[in-house]
Amino acid sequence: MSYRLGVDVGGTFTDLLLVHEKSGQVWTAKVPSTPADQSIGVLNGIQKVCERAGIDPKQIDHVMHGTTVATNTVLTGTGAKVGLVTTKGYRQVLQIARSYVPGGLGGWIIYNKSLPMAPLACTIEADERVSAKGEIVRKLDEKALRISLRSLKKQNIEALTISLINSFANTSHEQRVREIAMEELPGMPVSISSDVVPEMQEYERTVTTVANSYVRPRVDRYVKNLKAKLGQVADKVKLHILRSDGGLASAQSAADYPVNLLMSGPAGGVTGALWVAKQAGFPNLLTVDVGGTSTDVALIQGGQPRLRRETTVGDVTVRASSVDIRTVGAGGGSIAHVPELTKALRVGPQSAGADPGPAAYNRGGTEPTVADANIVLGYLPEMQKLGGDMELRRDLSQIAVKKVGDALGLKVKDAAQGIYNIVNENMVGALRLVSVEQGYDPRDYALIAFGGAGPIHANALSRLLGSWPSIIPPGPGVLCALGDATTAVRDERARTYVRQFSETSAKEIEKILKELATDASKGIEAEGVKKSEMTTSYQVDLRYHGQGLRLTVEVDLKDLQKKGLKSISDKFDAEHKRLFTFALPLEHELVTLRSAVQGQGIKIKRQLLKSGGSNPKAAIVGKQKSYMDGKDVTATVYARGKLQAGNKIAGPAIVMEMDSTSVILPKHTGHVDKSGCILIYPDNHKAPKKAASKRK
Repeated sequence: MSYRLGVDVGGTFTDLLLVHEKSGQVWTAKVPSTPADQSIGVLNGIQKVCERAGIDPKQIDHVMHGTTVATNTVLTGTGAKVGLVTTKGYRQVLQIARSYVPGGLGGWIIYNKSLPMAPLACTIEADERVSAKGEIVRKLDEKALRISLRSLKKQNIEALTISLINSFANTSHEQRVREIAMEELPGMPVSISSDVVPEMQEYERTVTTVANSYVRPRVDRYVKNLKAKLGQVADKVKLHILRSDGGLASAQSAADYPVNLLMSGPAGGVTGALWVAKQAGFPNLLTVDVGGTSTDVALIQGGQPRLRRETTVGDVTVRASSVDIRTVGAGGGSIAHVPELTKALRVGPQSAGADPGPAAYNRGGTEPTVADANIVLGYLPEMQKLGGDMELRRDLSQIAVKKVGDALGLKVKDAAQGIYNIVNENMVGALRLVSVEQGYDPRDYALIAFGGAGPIHANALSRLLGSWPSIIPPGPGVLCALGDATTAVRDERARTYVRQFSETSAKEIEKILKELATDASKGIEAEGVKKSEMTTSYQVDLRYHGQGLRLTVEVDLKDLQKKGLKSISDKFDAEHKRLFTFALPLEHELVTLRSAVQGQGIKIKRQLLKSGGSNPKAAIVGKQKSYMDGKDVTATVYARGKLQAGNKIAGPAIVMEMDSTSVILPKHTGHVDKSGCILIYPDNHKAPKKAASKRK
């Protein structure tokens, strides 16, 4: 028998989901993360989940891993010291950058530009030049390059980036510079822009490749360390790392191109949410992943997550495909504080993390966190243990939250309610970024909440946005691990192709897209994926001629053959109108062509719940004094494992399970469906006929 393991490492907890590939049976586990060495937490989790399944870890043959190593390296500024080789005259490409300042007009006053990841002192120039058409204008001066590389060696750099002007059109000079660099700097990890992102625009190409070098040594060490430790407990295991776009990369590819992993962790949650939503019959979703440190949100339209061509972490933006995820520093461990100057309550972005964690963990933490507020509010029942085995100290939460109450002149419960309300507003702000600000009405979407703390806030978020139902999936605390386990190997290829529509044809576009697809398929074929299991998608980046902005649209080859280039321009015009309310009567211009090839993920047979009546009394395990909407209430506590399809849970109610807790507010009802999801609606809500017809 073979088993597949999904592993999601968060800032506070490491979640694992073990799947038996033939039967589809699953087992889950949640263990504290180990920030100093994440692989230790992974191994602790493997031991725990295998004990629950009653198997030997050696029976695991695939490990799918969502990791935040690359993300945290950028956020904490702990990457490698990077050297950079540019074309002569372009040494300050990172310093010049783009004239964008975040924060509106006020940003010009308060914006402190961060230092480039490749310092100017570690940047050298190669005397060479290639034209935009790929012609060699000036040959590479190899002798001068060797002298410059030797001087760069004295800077004690830890990784090297090579990004030459117009290398996307002709890679020969970059490849030759790499050969010389490997001779002069033996053992040095070298990244070249024509491998990492072979597209036009020298700044974007350079900063992306520099970011790849910046995180590469640390990711490489982590992947090798994890592989070695996995080999000790499960020989012959194959390790895959989740990419930012929701696909899987081999361990080697992840180590070589870690810039594609910057949204690895959050992407697993979107993949898992999409899988669950298909079972429940809701193709349009707002996803909310609330962990211990942050909240990640995304929008799924028509059963497909929205992708973007740029990934932003902190104040670093690179050109790499990723699920359109927005992150806000609002999680269970977010610290509440009252600044002395304003006396206004603030929540986050500082977090207690896993060590020491919230005060309730009794690990030395004393600051009031969102988790402590939820405990004070009575949203975590006294009989429940976090993760199944961690006891929570309610008295310590009371002491911590009292600090906020004293600063504001409020009772402890009201202070906790204030923390809860503000963190919800912070999450709504992130949700508006992926919905309202992109032309989508959140009232047209269901909201699915997961992560350890997501179900506690789900009902309140849906009420603020008007997004119904509020969906609580089975095993919400380990949904990211489910996404890791059920996703598939993916690879993509892109080519810069700047042509006005009058200068090309649909046949030419189709030919190039198919060539790119063939190239991409070789990468996943090497991972053992059969051609019969591959699916291919096509995209183009285009703009109006003379415009700087470009948008990405999907290409259907059948439509392209039938309607020609108009099938592309019509989609572009529609997207432009949705985002900016207008289209221009100008000729369209192609910029980049892209093909993505993906294998098949494992198909888990989700066991349907047994049907029961509307009364969930068989699942009642007690009562809990809670504080909801500023009032003392008595909430009924339910054990989720005892709920049956058809049960209706009237609020106020709390639903317990091993990895999370769900809160149903007064005047709301949770409907349990056959797939095991709890669908929360207001008592006076009538589901639209259109939405109801989409359910299975």
